[in-house]
Amino acid sequence: MKRASRISVLLLALMIIFESFALAAGARLSGIRFHSGSKHDRVVFDLSKLPKYEVNLSADGRELTLDLTDVSATGLARANFHGSRIQSVKYQVEGDKVKVTFTLKEGMTYKVDTLKKPSRLLVDVLPGKAPAAPQAPRRVKPAKPVGMQGLEKAEVAPGLTSIKYSYSDEDGKVTAYFVEADSTKYTVKPALARGKVPGRETLSGISDRYQALAAVNASYFALSGDILGVTKIDGLVTGTTYITRSAFGLTDQGKPVFGKIDYNGQVKLGSISQGVSGVDCERGENNLIIYNRAYGSRTGTNEYGVEYVVRGGKVTAINEGGNSAIPSDGCVISVHGTAANYFAPVKVGDPAVVTENLGNQWNNCPDILGVGPRLLTSGKVTVTAAEEQFPGDIRYGRAPRSAVGVTKDGHFLLGVVDGRQAVSHGLTLTEWANLMKKMGAVDAINFDGGGSSELVIGGQIQNSPSDGCERPVGTALMVVKK
Repeated sequence: MKRASRISVLLLALMIIFESFALAAGARLSGIRFHSGSKHDRVVFDLSKLPKYEVNLSADGRELTLDLTDVSATGLARANFHGSRIQSVKYQVEGDKVKVTFTLKEGMTYKVDTLKKPSRLLVDVLPGKAPAAPQAPRRVKPAKPVGMQGLEKAEVAPGLTSIKYSYSDEDGKVTAYFVEADSTKYTVKPALARGKVPGRETLSGISDRYQALAAVNASYFALSGDILGVTKIDGLVTGTTYITRSAFGLTDQGKPVFGKIDYNGQVKLGSISQGVSGVDCERGENNLIIYNRAYGSRTGTNEYGVEYVVRGGKVTAINEGGNSAIPSDGCVISVHGTAANYFAPVKVGDPAVVTENLGNQWNNCPDILGVGPRLLTSGKVTVTAAEEQFPGDIRYGRAPRSAVGVTKDGHFLLGVVDGRQAVSHGLTLTEWANLMKKMGAVDAINFDGGGSSELVIGGQIQNSPSDGCERPVGTALMVVKK
């Protein structure tokens, strides 16, 4: 019996070691959750880390396929589910590849989002015009223009010029719109939809509310309205990400800044310090989230956490549960799971210190948009989509695009190119970078694209958004007078 017992223990140890190596090599898919709500059907993939993935939509818009690579799905419960928008689901697991195919009801579209900590892949299915199926990863040969329909310019105001540029290439038509603003007369300013997070609003609505001279859609965002990217407005951090990505910002003197950005946050309550999981976003498992006045009046969290109200450098209240009121002159530190356990000894009256470090280049910038990838650097095309870990639906193929650039004269250049329609097939990121360069930009960065791509000048929509109407977005970059 003793010998058999020792063999069993050895086998168990070998199994644990083998599983550890497997986890180290790739991601582990531990569960799939489903919810059918009033606005969308949501499928959540719980992962140990984010894997490589591709999303494809069939030509008839009825089959949505998610391919995960380098993923372990041992012991995964393959739940069969259906909702208001998803008709059925089927699975195919081969080695380290997992393929999930959703059969959609007619007239559905989709959106894919990711969370870094904890690692989650979210697939939302909702009513609307379906986006074009993302192309498989491949090198796209740039199309050469074969005909020129013209370059149209109009002075909107002294130092403010609207531009329409259209041409035909080997694959069809391309139509793009720009606004160039003289930086001696104008500056650019980011704005939150509805003035808070989460919030989504049409670009024309944001432009009208701030009486902007022009505006372009900016940040990536979740369907909830949470901002996806390191974002700072009027000196207040309103969004984060734990992937190093490109950003565009303005110094306190109004000088434009392009570069890579990281968020590093630390909260010390009493004598206990913890790292920040995110700012003004959904609180996940074992997370520490900072909620400030940009999030509105309350945190909106569930009851499974503990929240510390911080004002004047001290903990002024401790709430067991969620949805705490957010002070206008402080913040709420919301914790769950292990993060809550660490702060268990903290008491009302204990000192509180919140430290947020974005790096030397960015700490003194009051306004920052973490977007990407970078398109142009000092006049050279430098598309950084791969190193910034952008998913395939952004990296590959032609699509509507948005961007901001700066010309050699220091003027601001905001632009969009239409796509997924007869008047314009859209551009790859490299083609988009080259077009921004052709229009005079020497530095440029990509913004959220697809159905979000839109340019407004003087309150009027310039382009043709690919959804057929304005898509509510999370942030805008506005042109305003100095």
